[in-house]
Amino acid sequence: MKKTAIILNIIFAALIITGDILFITLGGLLLKSLTSALFVLQGGMNLFFAIKMKTNLLKFCIFLVVGLVFAMLGDIFLNAEFAAGDIEFIIGAIFFAIGHVFFFTSYCFVLKFRWLDLVYGAAIILPSVLFITLAPIFDFGGIVMEILCIVYAIVISLMVGKALSNLVKNVSLLNIIIFVGSVLFFISDLMLLLNMFGGLPRFVDIICLATYYPAETLLAFSVLCATNIFNIGKTHEN
Repeated sequence: MKKTAIILNIIFAALIITGDILFITLGGLLLKSLTSALFVLQGGMNLFFAIKMKTNLLKFCIFLVVGLVFAMLGDIFLNAEFAAGDIEFIIGAIFFAIGHVFFFTSYCFVLKFRWLDLVYGAAIILPSVLFITLAPIFDFGGIVMEILCIVYAIVISLMVGKALSNLVKNVSLLNIIIFVGSVLFFISDLMLLLNMFGGLPRFVDIICLATYYPAETLLAFSVLCATNIFNIGKTHEN
């Protein structure tokens, strides 16, 4: 089962990266949706393996996969925004924010919540909010959109902060994968912000997509790592 799980994850990763490249080249809502569905399927498959292997981090696995589902929904609405209007962007951002709440919660099942987690989050929130509010390059077209971006920045910063806090407290393969995936997610959203509201050229959009799908693939893969399938260190320390 272990060998099968690893091979299938490699196949999913290859398909997702291929879809990522094709979407960067060709675009299209259908292609974006199918590629996003792949990381949900990868996460669901790994959840199945986690159940079969009787992981003690099952709640982490379940909450993370739910987060992946909300990320997929966010993808669909954000991509629809380019052909429609602000409402689709707002809905997409809300779906993504909900997904980050599920990711944050899942990380708390790896290592219990500590107030120090918020300190790490605050260290990311402060420069993020200052950048959004003070950088002259941004044009949000209104206070509502700017507030939405600030709230979203706070939510994703708390998620990344928790991932960093877990890694600092316990350096394990699972926490490394979670942290790298979370940071790539943050970078992707930063690039999206610069592209959507900063008016920066296409290469920023390419970086956004080039970091986003690897982030989701790593997070989906972390569900398999929660089984300690690689037998490298402790997966958690509650």
